[in-house]
Amino acid sequence: MHTIRDKAKLLARVRRIKGQVAALESQLDQEGDCGAILQQAAAVRGAVNGFMSTIIEGHLHDHVVHEPELSQRQRDLDIVMQAIKSYLK
Repeated sequence: MHTIRDKAKLLARVRRIKGQVAALESQLDQEGDCGAILQQAAAVRGAVNGFMSTIIEGHLHDHVVHEPELSQRQRDLDIVMQAIKSYLK
């Protein structure tokens, strides 16, 4: 499973996101500069997008492309499509 194989990489991304969100919270709490807050919010968004991209790529590779059973491949594709739809809302 790709989430186990890539666990260290994924956890590093999550920790980076956590740090960026904490920095954003701190800037807001301290009534920081609007420009800096916008920049930090953009950094958080980019980090989350990178995380999602890594998860989606791994899922497609491990559970769709290399899945020999057609019905299971379709179920796995449906999972990733639903996640993408939810993410883009």
